[in-house]
Amino acid sequence: MAVIILNWNGKKFLEQFLPAVCEYSQGLADIYVADNASTDDSISFLEISFPQVRIIRNPKNGGFAYGYNASLGQIKAEYYILLNSDVEVTKGWIEPVISLMDSDKIIGAVQPKIKSFTNPGCFEYAGAAGGFIDTYGYPFCRGRIFDTIEKDEKQYDGEKEIFWATGACLFIRAELYHQLGGFDEDLFSHQEEIDLCWRMKLLGHKVMFCSASEVMHYGGGMLPKSNPFKTYLNFRNNLIILCKNHPSRTLVWKILVRMVLDGIAALRFLLMGNSKDTLAILKGHFHFYGSLPKTLRKRKALKNQDLKPVSCIYKRSIVKKYFIQNKIYFYELNQSDFS
Repeated sequence: MAVIILNWNGKKFLEQFLPAVCEYSQGLADIYVADNASTDDSISFLEISFPQVRIIRNPKNGGFAYGYNASLGQIKAEYYILLNSDVEVTKGWIEPVISLMDSDKIIGAVQPKIKSFTNPGCFEYAGAAGGFIDTYGYPFCRGRIFDTIEKDEKQYDGEKEIFWATGACLFIRAELYHQLGGFDEDLFSHQEEIDLCWRMKLLGHKVMFCSASEVMHYGGGMLPKSNPFKTYLNFRNNLIILCKNHPSRTLVWKILVRMVLDGIAALRFLLMGNSKDTLAILKGHFHFYGSLPKTLRKRKALKNQDLKPVSCIYKRSIVKKYFIQNKIYFYELNQSDFS
């Protein structure tokens, strides 16, 4: 198997977190750093300090999706472990996940428990204890809904089927990754793992959470959580993946509802004094409308395959539950409302 860390000007994270990756992966996996044309001294640092790490030099910074697609095409392994450069792994982080995947060939991808590096008693925003989406395509996690993050009190421990696994630490079958065509490079960065997992589930594969493996995520290593460009990517990409993958029967209705809900989100940002985020949401919508012909072609190609019913979708509105009914924790949601 292979651990692949995507890097762009992240020397400080490699210095801090790569030693543990090397120590706790020894004898289990080859370690690669896929560099997206960094302009810092990441490469020279790796060559001097970590000669055992294999370096893949990508010719440009094409984002998360491009970086992994370009790199994984050069790596032969049964399993890929995609790992952010700002993740601290722990002893025994690989074995339980691989054991789970070996036990069921239908499992296509798995994520470990993602906790906060800066606040270790809590889950981390990007992944927590496994990802889900609501009926309108909004993503959330066990342990994190919008900006409310739970303490880890082992309330979500065990193995659990989920909708999406975080790209911060993603275990995936290499053959399946290539069968799916990898990440959608038009997404550039953010939510490309949700799109990949959705396509995976449409082909009948499972996505799982495994709490026996635990890592600590610093978070915001490439883009801070509060950033207009990140807001733009999240809203734009979420609309694209909804349009690509959602069943036809209610798709138009869902997009119309999203226009209203995203408009409310834009207004909320404006009232909070975050006009740049408001503009980012509007820009994301206009980009989505402009890219509709291309998105619909991708949708048509996917629909030509033998698709299966998809599980782990929350059949209600997470926006309504959170902002109107004050259900801010995952365990407050009615579990019978999940497909």
